[in-house]
Formats: sequence, structure tokens, C-alpha cells
Amino acid sequence: MLGFPGLKKVTHSGRYGHVRGSYWMDNLFCYGTEERLSECRFDGWGTHDCELDESAGVVCETHFSTTTVAPTLPPRDEPVITNKTKLSHAIEGKTKLRLIGGRSDQEGRVEVMLPGSNGTWGLICGDGWSLLEGMVACRQLGMHYAQAALSTGYFGGNMSNVVISGIKCHGNEENLDQCLHEDVGEVFCPHPGSDPNIAGVTCVSKIADLVPDHMELARSAHLEDKQLFFLQCAMEENCLAQSAVKVQETGYGWHLDTRRLLRFTARIVNQGTEAFRPILPKQYWEWHACHMHYHSMEVFAHYDVIDADGNRVAEGHKASFCLEDNNCVPGVEPVFKCANFGDQGISPGCTDTYAYNIDCQWIDITDIKPGTYTFKLAVNPEFKVGEMSFDNNAAVCELIYSETTAWVGNCSLARP
Repeated sequence: MLGFPGLKKVTHSGRYGHVRGSYWMDNLFCYGTEERLSECRFDGWGTHDCELDESAGVVCETHFSTTTVAPTLPPRDEPVITNKTKLSHAIEGKTKLRLIGGRSDQEGRVEVMLPGSNGTWGLICGDGWSLLEGMVACRQLGMHYAQAALSTGYFGGNMSNVVISGIKCHGNEENLDQCLHEDVGEVFCPHPGSDPNIAGVTCVSKIADLVPDHMELARSAHLEDKQLFFLQCAMEENCLAQSAVKVQETGYGWHLDTRRLLRFTARIVNQGTEAFRPILPKQYWEWHACHMHYHSMEVFAHYDVIDADGNRVAEGHKASFCLEDNNCVPGVEPVFKCANFGDQGISPGCTDTYAYNIDCQWIDITDIKPGTYTFKLAVNPEFKVGEMSFDNNAAVCELIYSETTAWVGNCSLARP
């Protein structure tokens, strides 16, 4: 579209600055063969729930590049981070942290004292600051878990005092010294608009921890062939492969086309100490007339089929049309129900179950060939809601697919 020969890498979290205007496209899904972004599927022009620091970017190959790669589905894993080193490699000694400017001792802007700074406290640039970095900051402070990671001047501070930029953590580090960074000292920190771009965090002592039931996933997986005539809601929800959209555009007889669906049950357990709640308040939930329910999170789970080379060859994303307590352990009373615009969430000790017979509870595998693949189910895959750990948010299984059967097994828990 831009005239370059190919893609070198993708970026995220406002790598090239915060958004100055409006977001026009959200939840963009492309196959890589389209000529323009407008040919890809997305939520609709101007429809989004993006923050200022969630803008996407690309680094394109130059015209001198001679290597091209066959297009595949875009990777779900985070982009490869280059030109960054551990903070501990750039300083001699350990950094100290504190939270200042919050309404309580457990929230505020993150201030850091670097070794050799003569007791001077500085700030962290909020560009790219996320829950993963917030988790490490709370852990280093002995304040347990991160409920929210903010890039704002709400907690005070002056941009001239920013001393660290480009902090990037995996989320399980013990302190920020073990995370990657870009610069220390005099740094560049973009902050479009009047609101300073300063890293802040809210820490809590109790938080949710979602874990998919991989045994139920393997037990319930099976194939179903279904005509497009019965999949109209799924078409509206972008739950089918792009080839289904092309079939619909051909005209007469499209509704007789048969799709092959890998169906399965997704049972999600909250083994944490606090309820898992949608990130959006109720007044911002979106009503979907096709399914006659509200969506409280745009994407609650990702379902992917991955080949031996690590390429995604089929995918299906699930908007959380309902987060509720379906089953709870003895002694725990269910709290959340979706009926009558009720509160949504998953209580600690309870499960939310998406049975295999629910619309979109599948992956459209019509276009893939029989063989052995990796099947991956990930919940809270965009790390938008804080948890104890994200290292158990995905079930990764072996998928053996033949002309007539599908077997899912050898599952393990992993990171989305």
C-alpha cells in the first residue's frame, strides 16, 4: 500500500508517539494478501476502545531488499524488540522506586532513583508503559499486583524530570533493573497534547488469575460441517475465515457453501483472590442485535491453529459476550449474571464456560490441509485486565487433523 517491498517488523504501544487525533481502525485483521488496509476486517470506521498509547506502527523493508516471504496470518506474539538492553547493563548498582501523588500509598507516578544520582528522584517515560511494566514495579515495591498502568500527568510530575525511556518488561521480573530500556539520563519522551506522558501505577493486594481448563478443551474438541446459511451471526462477528466472506460476495448459492469448524468448550477458571471484571464500565458496553447481548470486552479470548513453522494458519477471536459465574466451588456463591444487563465478571473460585455449541465457539479450518498442528487458546490475550500472572493464560495443545476427524491433546499451560 505504501509502495515498499515488504515488512521488516511491526511495533505497538505507541512506539512512534501517542495518537494526536482519532483512531479510525481497531481490531484489524488482515491475511497479508490485501492491497489496502480498508480491504481487511475491522470494527468499523472510528469504532474503537483504544488508549492514546496503543497505536500500531510498522518498519518497512527498503527497495534494496531482495528477500521476500510468503504471506501468512500476522503473528499474535509481541514484536521482536530491538535496540534495547537491560537497565542493569546501563547503570552500576540498583535503582530505587517510590510512588508519589496518588490518593493512597499504593498508587501514583513511579519515581526512580538511579545509582550515582546524588539522591535525586526522576520519572519514567510513559510511552509504551503497560500492565507488564506495572506488575514489575508493584512487585519491586512489595505491593503485590498491578491493577492499572497509566501514562498520564494525573499524579503530577514534570516531563523535564524523565530519566528513563522505553522500559519493556516480560512481567515476571523481580525489579525494573531486569527489564529492557532505551535510554537513561537525558531521554526523548513523546507527549502529544497537554497531558504529560508520565508512568504511573495502581497496586492492589488482591487480584484475579484466569486459567483455561485444558482438559475440558481436549475432551470436547470435535469437527462440524455447517452451511453458511446457518452462520450469519458468525459472519457479522468475524468468526469465519476470509474465504467465507469471498464466497458470500460471489452471489447466488453462497449460502449453500459448507464450512468446516473445529468446535470446543472453553472453560475459564478464576483461581485468584479477586473478581475478574471487564475493563470497560457498563455504560460503554456495546449491544449486538444479532446475538441479543452486550459485549463487555472486545476480545476476551484468541483461538489459533499454528503450523510447524510457527505460522498461524487459522484463527478465531471471541468477543466476551458474557462474563458470568456458571459454576463455583462449594462455599462460593455466584455473583455475576448477564441477564437483564447484569454485572459481568468471574468471581474467585468460579468458572465461566463457553460451551462448544455457542456461536463462534470454534475455529474455521476449512482452508487448512490435514496434518499435525499446534492449537492455542488464550484468555485476556491483550493483557488489558490485571492478573496475578499471565504465564498461565493460554492452553497450548497438539492438534491432529485428518479428512474426517480432529484430535486435541498433550496440552500445557503457557503465556498468550
